[in-house]
Amino acid sequence: MRLRFLILAMAIAGFAAPALARGVEKAPPPAPYKAVSTLVKLPNFLPGLGTLYVNPKTLPEGPFLAYDHKGRLVSTIYMVPLSDLDAHKKFADLPAPGGKVDHVSLYFNAGHPGVEVPHYHIILWHVNKAGEARVAK
Repeated sequence: MRLRFLILAMAIAGFAAPALARGVEKAPPPAPYKAVSTLVKLPNFLPGLGTLYVNPKTLPEGPFLAYDHKGRLVSTIYMVPLSDLDAHKKFADLPAPGGKVDHVSLYFNAGHPGVEVPHYHIILWHVNKAGEARVAK
């Protein structure tokens, strides 16, 4: 199962590198993206992730765009339900509107408003490891 997660994360990062879309570098991104805090009961800024925006039609997976306190894009996030991975659901041509990926983080979440089911956060960081501190608090 770990191998599947690693392969999925690498595939996402591979598609991400050339995919920088215009207008997402600064918050708020253009329509159809909406602030997650306006869609579900979550705070505007989530420590460790940042301020999240998503196209509601892409829920629950995303991509979610994550911004620091100054409105600068730091990551693109996918929230992939465990049930989809267990069912061997295909995830192909996943966009990464934030463009170049510096590194990838993958971690389990038991569920939260908006994605209540157990899932994995796949975070495509557009900043270096030190840049992650911009959303730590």
